Amino acid sequence: MSIVKAHRFPVAVEWRGDRVACASVRGKQPLEVATSPEFRGTHPELWSPEDLLVAALASCYAVTLVSLAEWRGIPLRGLSVDGLGHVERREDGRFAFVAIDLQVKVETDEATLAAAEEAARETKEACLVSIALDAPVHLELEISARTGAAA
Repeated sequence: MSIVKAHRFPVAVEWRGDRVACASVRGKQPLEVATSPEFRGTHPELWSPEDLLVAALASCYAVTLVSLAEWRGIPLRGLSVDGLGHVERREDGRFAFVAIDLQVKVETDEATLAAAEEAARETKEACLVSIALDAPVHLELEISARTGAAA
C-alpha cells in the first residue's frame, strides 16, 4: 500500500484600498501586492500578481533543481534563473499568460556537466508551479564548468 502525502498552503489576502492588497502567511513577512502598471495600476514599486506568478515559477525551478542536484550528487557551483512572462489578449478578449521563458545558468564541475544538464531539463517537469500552469514553459539552458577554486 502506498502512502499519499498531502500538503496545504494557506494564504490570506486583504484589500488595503486603491488597487493594493496585502498577502500574508502565518509566521512570514506580509507582502503588498498591487495591480501592475500595464493594467492601470498606480503602484509600480509593488509586486503585481503577474510578477509573483513568474517569480513563483523561477524560484520553484531553482529550489527544485537544487534538491534534484543534491539528491543525485551533482555539485552546483552557481545557479541563476531569470523569468519572463508573456501576457497577451486572447481571442475571447481576456488577457492570459501565453508562455513563460526561463533562462537558466548552471555552474558545476567539468565531470558533471552532462548530469547537470539532464537534471536541469528534468526539473521543468518536477517543479510544482510549472506543472500547475496552463501556459507553456520555455527553457533556455546554459551549463558551464566553474573554473578556478570551487565555491
